[in-house]
Amino acid sequence: MATTHTAPPIATRPTTSPATTQATLRDPAYQAFFLLRTVFTVAPILFGLDKYFHVLINWDRYVAPDVVAHLPWSAHQVMYGVGAIEILAGLVVAFWPRFGGYLVAAWLGGIIINLLLIPGFYDVALRDFGLLVGALALARLATAFSSSSPRIRARG
Repeated sequence: MATTHTAPPIATRPTTSPATTQATLRDPAYQAFFLLRTVFTVAPILFGLDKYFHVLINWDRYVAPDVVAHLPWSAHQVMYGVGAIEILAGLVVAFWPRFGGYLVAAWLGGIIINLLLIPGFYDVALRDFGLLVGALALARLATAFSSSSPRIRARG
């Protein structure tokens, strides 16, 4: 009696062939992961750099006066630290999106708390809450996809 051997589903095979890679790139879940990873890498790095140059806006006004009152630094000096952390967070997302998504979400949580302390910035806090949810989605999607190549891990 002959036994038949069936290959495992394509999602569990290594994806080294061009046809499989193209199928992966067409996967809506992978596309979402790729978009979120790209945006949460580029945006924090660009916004972090802008904390030093103030090309987009004067970022100093986004630090709650109550926060600055409890620190030994000016709002401008605080923004230098914020910029460095944002650049670092973008790099972490680029190389370790599973951890980076949670890092960015936590950072956005801190920004939201700061913004809620400033009257008139509630709309910005709400926008940042949407970004926080996107960062959490990135972290969750990163568990399904390899961080080094467009491969699909087995999803169950």
